Amino acid sequence: MRKNIPVDFTDVYIRDSFWTPRIDINRKNTIPAVYEFTRKTGRIDAWKWKPGKDNRPHIFWDSDVAKWIEATAYTLEKNPDKNLEKQIDHIVDLMAAAQLKDGYLNSYFINVEPKKRWTNLRDLHELYCAGHLIEGAIAYFKATGKRKFLDIMLKYVNHIAKTFGRKSGQKRGYCGHEEIELALLKLYGLTGDKKHLELSKYFIDERGKKPNYFSIEAEKRGEKGHWAFFGDKENYDYYQADKPVRELDEALGHAVRAGYIYSGMASLAAESGDRKLFETCKKLFNNILLKKMYITGGIGSRKHGESFSYEYDLQNETAYAETCAAIALVFFSHRMLQIEQNSVYADVMERALYNGVMSGVSLDGKAFFYSNPLSAYPHPGNILEEHVKPERQKWFGCSCCPSNVARLIASLGSYIYMKNDDGISINLFISSSTSVNIKGNPVLISQKTNYPWDGSVSVEVSPDVPSDFKVCVRIPGWCSKYSLKLNGANIKFSVVDGYAVIRRQWKAGDKIDISFEMPAMLIEANPEIRHDCGKVAIQRGPIVYCAEEADNGKHLYDVAVDVLNPGFTVSPDDSIFKGSKMILVNASKRKASGWGKELYRPYNPKLDKFRLKLIPYFIWANRKSGEMAIWLNRGAI
Repeated sequence: MRKNIPVDFTDVYIRDSFWTPRIDINRKNTIPAVYEFTRKTGRIDAWKWKPGKDNRPHIFWDSDVAKWIEATAYTLEKNPDKNLEKQIDHIVDLMAAAQLKDGYLNSYFINVEPKKRWTNLRDLHELYCAGHLIEGAIAYFKATGKRKFLDIMLKYVNHIAKTFGRKSGQKRGYCGHEEIELALLKLYGLTGDKKHLELSKYFIDERGKKPNYFSIEAEKRGEKGHWAFFGDKENYDYYQADKPVRELDEALGHAVRAGYIYSGMASLAAESGDRKLFETCKKLFNNILLKKMYITGGIGSRKHGESFSYEYDLQNETAYAETCAAIALVFFSHRMLQIEQNSVYADVMERALYNGVMSGVSLDGKAFFYSNPLSAYPHPGNILEEHVKPERQKWFGCSCCPSNVARLIASLGSYIYMKNDDGISINLFISSSTSVNIKGNPVLISQKTNYPWDGSVSVEVSPDVPSDFKVCVRIPGWCSKYSLKLNGANIKFSVVDGYAVIRRQWKAGDKIDISFEMPAMLIEANPEIRHDCGKVAIQRGPIVYCAEEADNGKHLYDVAVDVLNPGFTVSPDDSIFKGSKMILVNASKRKASGWGKELYRPYNPKLDKFRLKLIPYFIWANRKSGEMAIWLNRGAI
């Protein structure tokens, strides 16, 4: 079913004014920072932990180490570093020493509770950790050719395949935190061994069948779980396991888990040609897109359970919008795009990437957001735990997000281009180059652009031998006016599902010049989103903007934008982020004078008019802590 194959980041060379510095900071700052906290907190030494020592391992620590290895391996592809290899090799040696004879590998259950292996799949993350270890092993093997970690994981996967399934003596279970489904499909892609495909398919197909496996194992333990039960009612939609996956029609439960299983379902549909599974994925994607996604591409609005809420429940100050959830949405969108080339998937991928993901890491790469609210009021009495504080943290007790951001940024090149037998598609506009083989003919594709600050993109197409094929260029959903030229002249093209399709006999040096008009725009929300009624947001290109206290003073919740005469001014502003653009807009705020001790008074319509400064949302909270708002009151001065 797959129509398009991503061009792997190893074959893409990024030289971009926006992304190259972020990739360099990820390599130089984020990956070392994650390693240091992983080491300090005992996650690495968990493999050799003994009772009585400090830093007792936790059930999900292996996944944090695995994602760090994966991110580091991606950087090694372009930037070999023997010291980083030594760090990974040391961890791999610890794993090899800890692995049991039957192949089992989990630092918590080997060293802390060995008798509880595979007894609580719902809550204890064993298969989730295994999945991340598999992905880390694949990445390290590809980067270095070293097989030790991969062989360790192949042995572990064989153990898992023997343990789970529908044969007599096997457990008919699946993980409460999905991830291994994706990893097994990657392993199948590497090895070509269909048993990995079949195991992934088993975990996906078995999920949610009745009687529910989570209930069976809970009964054996004589207990009920903290998320699965509300009163006496089983509520397994938290785990996307309340019914078989092909019957799902609404995004529910833990948002990261949902994004991972939906990504696995889309990948399986692509591999197997399962049309029904793909149609289910489309329903779920559209439910997120049309009813459950923030303007930033964030998903999972509810702090309780880090989960999706009911439709249109997209509160701002208490928005959870976990960084990992935005990353999961990037994964899901990318996999859907491979099956069906429709710009809506790339639009969501881009929205989440530039806003909901990049907000999750500080500009120096050393601090992180777990949740990404759309407004902030950091009053001393507003006591918040570390996960939802309006300031980035260096680490979290549950620290899944830092290493997740690191691995996505390190592999960014894989999201730019796709290829098929008939041509190449450009999904993201990033200065870069790649060479792809089309009909046996090598074709060099290169982009030059100052996107997302500028809507001009130049694409050079250079086949070794002149040949006929298609070049498909995404027309972003935010853009209403655009133009395309070939070698300086107007060109005829068709637009198919949001992509400009240019088919011709291409020759070396052919150049497509694209111009996307990129004005600042007022955005309004669906009236069903009660939190944003009477409000507007401001977006320019793919970038969502916000107002910060550092530029505009306090009481941002009292600011009204003049929607009849916004008077937008877009200007360069390097004060926070090099190359950034700020926006000034006409606004007003009630006069603060005249108030005594009263809490209420008759309305006095006196306003202070001023120019409100807006900055890209992803760079907020990189100065001092203060108020922030994306959605602002709608007004007329």
